[in-house]
Amino acid sequence: MSTVLGSLKSRWKGYISGINDEFYGHVGELLENDKVMRLDSFTHHHGVTRLRHSLDVAYSSFFISKLLRWDSRSIARAGLLHDLFFYDWRDDDYVKRGRGHAFDHPEVSLQNAREICKLNKIEEDIIRRHMWLVTLTPPRYKEGYIVTLVDKICAVRELALSIIYPSRPPRSVTAKL
Repeated sequence: MSTVLGSLKSRWKGYISGINDEFYGHVGELLENDKVMRLDSFTHHHGVTRLRHSLDVAYSSFFISKLLRWDSRSIARAGLLHDLFFYDWRDDDYVKRGRGHAFDHPEVSLQNAREICKLNKIEEDIIRRHMWLVTLTPPRYKEGYIVTLVDKICAVRELALSIIYPSRPPRSVTAKL
């Protein structure tokens, strides 16, 4: 029995290692970009930085898309870039301008993403429409629903952690923990 479990454990580790390699193959070039890495200096949902949030959304969405055999490359890239904006949306000056963060930041993120890489139509749609349910326009492609759902799940988890651990500094990608 233990040899069967050991064999299953070894296979699982190999599978996860391959998944991780594929994920970083899709987003590795983006993670070398200074603008993307700059997201690690912005607190997002209290408990994490914007880069940490974006990586969580990208990886979780990527994993689900692999199980469904959907376009995992587009999902990983758009998941990482969906919140590519460089302002604090809680800032009073920002709040006084525009329609509001939930409506504005997808277009801002899309423009910023276009400046750093070429996007395909699925990636553009995912970034533009990831705030569906808050905004009224749903994603055009099935891949957009994964990122939209995972984004909301990650946000709720981050908010819950900030309530449970209110004094904990935001979890960062680049900081030594």
